[in-house]
Formats: sequence, C-alpha cells, structure tokens
Amino acid sequence: MAIEFSERVGRLPDYPVAGGYSLPDDVAMLASNESPWPPAPAVLEAAARAAASANRYPDPSNFALREALARRYGVPANRIAVGNGSVDLLMAAGEALLEPGAEIVYAWPAFSVYPHLPAASGATAVAVPLDARHRHDLDAMASEITVATRLVIVCNPNNPTSTALGLEEITAFVEKVPPSVCIILDEAYCEFNLLDDPDASIDLLERHPNLVLLRTFSKAYGLAALRVGYALCGGEPFVRAVHAVRQPFVVNAVATAAAIEALKHSDAVAERVEKTVMARVELDEGLRALGIEPAESQANFCWFDLPDCAEEDAVVAGLRERGVLVRAGRALGREGALRVTYGTTEHNQRFLRALGELL
Repeated sequence: MAIEFSERVGRLPDYPVAGGYSLPDDVAMLASNESPWPPAPAVLEAAARAAASANRYPDPSNFALREALARRYGVPANRIAVGNGSVDLLMAAGEALLEPGAEIVYAWPAFSVYPHLPAASGATAVAVPLDARHRHDLDAMASEITVATRLVIVCNPNNPTSTALGLEEITAFVEKVPPSVCIILDEAYCEFNLLDDPDASIDLLERHPNLVLLRTFSKAYGLAALRVGYALCGGEPFVRAVHAVRQPFVVNAVATAAAIEALKHSDAVAERVEKTVMARVELDEGLRALGIEPAESQANFCWFDLPDCAEEDAVVAGLRERGVLVRAGRALGREGALRVTYGTTEHNQRFLRALGELL
C-alpha cells in the first residue's frame, strides 16, 4: 500500500524554477532577476566572520537584524518580521491568514508564488487580470473584495511584467480596503522604481495597521543566495502571526550578518541601481530596434510579447543554445511573452544578438 499524502499536496502548483544552474560560467544568466554585480567586500567579510561560529544556532528572534532595519526605516523593531527570503514571509502570511471559506485577491500575471497560498490553505483565489499596459487594475481589484476577503496582494513593481504604479494610486487603493483585510504591498523591486522614492510608501504604515510592506535583500542588495527578506508592518499582530506558524531559526547567522552589514552600504546599493537603470535603457532600446516594444519597466527586468511569427518555446530554446537564459512567459502566466533580467553590457548585447538571429 502506498503512502497517503494530504489532499492539499495535489493542489500545490510547481514553482517555475529557472534552468541553467549546471551550465558553464559564461552563460548569460538573465532568467532569475538576480543582480549581476556581487555584494560589497565588507558584506562578504561579515558573512565570513559569522561562518566561523557555524557551530552555534542563530538568534531565533533575529533581534540584531530587526534593530538594524528599524534604524534604517524608522519602523519599530516589534513591527518588523524577517524571513528566509520574502517568499518565506508570503507563505507564512498565507498560513496565518487563509483557510477554507476565505478569499485572497491578487493580480495576474504576478509573482508565481501567489497561487501557492490559496492552494495550500484551501482558500479561494480571486485573480484579477492586469490592464492593457500590464499594470495592476486597482479599481477592479477593489471591486472584488468581499466579507470573505482576508488578504490582498499588490506587487509593485510587478513581477513578471516589470510595471509599477505611483504612490498616489497605491495610497488611494489602500484607503479603500477595509481595515479587517490584510494588504501586502510586495515591493521586492522597489529600489529600481523611479516613479517615487523607494521609502515613500513607509509613511502609509502609521495610518494603516493592516498594511505590510514586503521587501528583500535578494535584488538591489545582491544577496539572492543568502535568502533574507523582511516585512515592515503597520501593526504588530502580523509579526506575531507569521512567527507563530513558522519553524524557528528561519534566517541563518551568515545571512543575518551579511544583511546587517549591507544596510551600512547604501552607496553600493545606489551604484547597483544606477547600473541597472543604465542596463534597462540599453536593453529596452535594443528591443525597440528589433521592432519589439517592452512594457514600461520600473524593475531590474523587462517583459515583452514576442512577434506573432515567433514561437515561445523555440525562441527560449534558441537563446539557450546561444548561451542566454531567460524566462518563458507561459510559466509566468502569459504565453507568448518573455521576461529578461537586465545584466551586464556584455550579456545584454549577447541576448540582443541572439534574439535578432532567432527573429
């Protein structure tokens, strides 16, 4: 007789993992929205020092990191949660908030993890289509909120479409949502968003205890491999709830040390963002030269529809053969599109040459 698993295991969708981890180092890795530039040397040194005490457990309360984040953002440490990447906090939010009979509202296409939350909890997913410009339709999302809604997620800038909404529109939406509904504003790419100051949304927390700003060290801080995310919260109950449903020691000591040190190097983050914006201009202009109009990106990646004559699988395979890895739109919620991370000039040009050959 075979092992019998929980019914919810069959509901869980597979996370669309990028390929290429076994390929040579000279491959253009433009599939996972990572930074092509490494952390500051002082960050690597802090991580190495922490590794020397690997025989000891890390602080389960993550006190030092939460205090460092509190100093950086002016949000009390008791209203900050940290996790093994922002995904960890998302999954914990789903576990803490959702159950059969509850509803979760999010836009689609958006971050691939969002469908996992209703699938794991048995809640009902309400996926609202993006508008014609690949942006969140906040009015449509607001109209879908009911007495059963427990959680609303807005991804800004949106993954995979790279688009963003201004703070004025976000503020108007947050004010429409009932205070009994948790709002997660997923800002994993906010440092690359030039529409507003990346910290502008923090002022909303004091007026909205049901608001959570979800951020990460994986992108602009260049620490994707270490997996550190954090939530800046309007109220302490969210922090207590996600802490209650997770295992202890969610962020390891090496990652914690690197993140604390990284917060001291805002100049390195600014430089990484500046390089990314330059790459954004370079690659998007190259796409337009090929007759392709990308979405208006405010992230470290672009999103565009392939020409009608191009078949998605064939283009992705052809790029891979030419040493370029990108993400296929089908796996991210829209067939016939590609998501491409902005890389170094060399890798961006390799991608543009390869795509030109294929088209």
